[in-house]
Amino acid sequence: MKIEILVAAHKKFPMPDKKGYLPILVGAVKNYKPGIEYQRDDEGENISAKNPNYNELTAVYWAWKNLKDVDAIGLVHYRRLFFDSKPYNLDNVISIKSVEKLLNKYDVILPKKRNYYIETNYSHYIHAHHQEPLDKTREIIQADYPQYLVKYDEVMKRRKAHMFNMFIMKRDAFESYCAFMFGILGELEKSVDISNYSVQEGRVYGYISELLMDVWLETNTYKYTEVTWRQLGSKNNIKKAISFLKRKVGIKAKTHF
Repeated sequence: MKIEILVAAHKKFPMPDKKGYLPILVGAVKNYKPGIEYQRDDEGENISAKNPNYNELTAVYWAWKNLKDVDAIGLVHYRRLFFDSKPYNLDNVISIKSVEKLLNKYDVILPKKRNYYIETNYSHYIHAHHQEPLDKTREIIQADYPQYLVKYDEVMKRRKAHMFNMFIMKRDAFESYCAFMFGILGELEKSVDISNYSVQEGRVYGYISELLMDVWLETNTYKYTEVTWRQLGSKNNIKKAISFLKRKVGIKAKTHF
């Protein structure tokens, strides 16, 4: 089984030195500098120029359109990776041998779910980001992908989700996922005006896509398993938690879920 796990990065970083890992420079149409010897996401058919709005999904799109001779495709991030064992460092990222063993039983490998505890996936999103794109996403699903609507509503009401746009999928699952996700995001681009969004909020399509993973996964019949993930060099989790709680204070929004 030929497996390629893309490692998305926007500049040069330490990378896993293991078979099957493919560092990819996202937003390469603007980010490329001499000396960065990663695969570029602006080669072949691509949406590299949309990286400020699509985040690491420009790497996913590149793989979808250009990696045709592989049996399974994955995506991790330069600091956020899957692991075989402790300590969580680049030497212990999940091996292709381990991945192949899992893919002999499952179609999809995902990170363990993130738990928001005090909020639903919907309320967490609209307290952290603009509400309109998420509501428009539901309208698009209802109109164009009605078979996914039940699961969309269920996922929005939950407090857990598979986040971070991290996965490893067999080819047929990957094709299905990309067709669904990029189909919705393409319509969403036509439906919302993000011209006045901040740089951070301009990453909207990448944020929305995280909540589409479980909608796609549970509507279809693909078998999945979860594996351990960690973020390397993450020393400010407490600050992030405080920031997360501060966002809840004094925020009122119309909540449908």
